[in-house]
Amino acid sequence: MITVKEKMTNIIDSQPDDSSYEELLRELAFNRMIERGLKDSREGRIISNEEMRMRIRKFQ
Repeated sequence: MITVKEKMTNIIDSQPDDSSYEELLRELAFNRMIERGLKDSREGRIISNEEMRMRIRKFQ
């Protein structure tokens, strides 16, 4: 099983050498959001598109 450190290293290594600190952090955060979303989906923690539309309308 791949460790968190290895995952982070792989993500960082896949970025251009001239990436800024902020760009690397953004990429790591984006990857984490994707992982969490996929886990939620696998575990059935989802909402319908209509529910999301309603939530967005309330937020605005």
